[in-house]
Amino acid sequence: MKRKILALTLVLTLALLLAACAQSAPAEQPAAQPAPAQEEQPAVSGDVQPASEIVVYNWSEYIDPDIYSQFTDATGISVIEDNFSSNEEMLAKLQGGAAGYALTVPSDYTVAIMIEEGMLSPLDHANVPNLANLGERFRNLPYDPGNQYCVPYQWGTTGLGYDSAVIDEPASYAAIFEPDPNSAWYGRTTMLDDPRESFAAALVYLGYDINTTDEGQLEEAKQALIRAREGLAGFDSDTFEDLVASGENVMAHGWNGDFLVVQEENEDVAYVVPEEGGVVWVDNICIPASASPEQKLAAEMFINYLLEAEVGAQLSEYNYYASPNAASEELLDPEFLEDPTVYPPAEVLEKLQYIRPVGEAESLFQRLWDEVKTAS
Repeated sequence: MKRKILALTLVLTLALLLAACAQSAPAEQPAAQPAPAQEEQPAVSGDVQPASEIVVYNWSEYIDPDIYSQFTDATGISVIEDNFSSNEEMLAKLQGGAAGYALTVPSDYTVAIMIEEGMLSPLDHANVPNLANLGERFRNLPYDPGNQYCVPYQWGTTGLGYDSAVIDEPASYAAIFEPDPNSAWYGRTTMLDDPRESFAAALVYLGYDINTTDEGQLEEAKQALIRAREGLAGFDSDTFEDLVASGENVMAHGWNGDFLVVQEENEDVAYVVPEEGGVVWVDNICIPASASPEQKLAAEMFINYLLEAEVGAQLSEYNYYASPNAASEELLDPEFLEDPTVYPPAEVLEKLQYIRPVGEAESLFQRLWDEVKTAS
């Protein structure tokens, strides 16, 4: 599948945004469909002007850079991106007092933690009228009912990517957790450098709930991960897909869209959710509580822009992840929408679990993860 560039209609102009009248957020969102551009402008308070520049704290290579420049052309607001490689890294930085970020992109369970700790600013829905474009299932997610704080950004799955020219499809996580020195992938496999994701793989392989807080089960998972290390080239959340595409590695634990992207350079790269199941996730775009009123308004303008049907489609065609934007799906290639690697069939979805916040046990996961990585 080749990435194509959509022709965008840049409907958000700064002049229109500043001229729009204030309005109240609707009690209920209408059915997901793109509304006429002139009726979809955010309401802007006359007391606050949007910041001229915003910083987005995002996963690497998770957005088409052209979207930033298009937004700047449309609004005059420039965008700078800073990157993180795990939810835990992002959370620790913001908990440590890092300021200056207008937007960040946490996964579902991290949103719940950030809301509980007062780290997010509530959205003014009057400034994000394109919320109407969200698909119904993404309007009332359990970690953020009614999209009070965040807007779903993309969603996908976690499984195994592999070089199909070198190895057969790894049907089970046993390929990782039962390391075989005689296998072609021994020493040429990576797992995500992410405590909840890698523990999820170990737990589902052992037949446990990926959100268990049972210390005995977590200890079993820790030992499975330590054994798996024998056959790993390392833990990697940034370049795992590139290493498979280049032939340096032949298998990696990672996110589906990343493997689809590198199929452009190596068509032998494939992806599978192992028979035990795995993780399904929703990433979200949110405004940190530390953002100034001017940054918050500019951030809401950017979120509204991302929810344009054309822009949402452009985002998915760049990073190959499924869109929560129902209006965007109408513009995506049918081949993309029918790809089971992007939109898993029901029988696969039934085996997938969301990572959920586990309260005080988060520190237990982190301690055991540190023990996995430092075990001799």
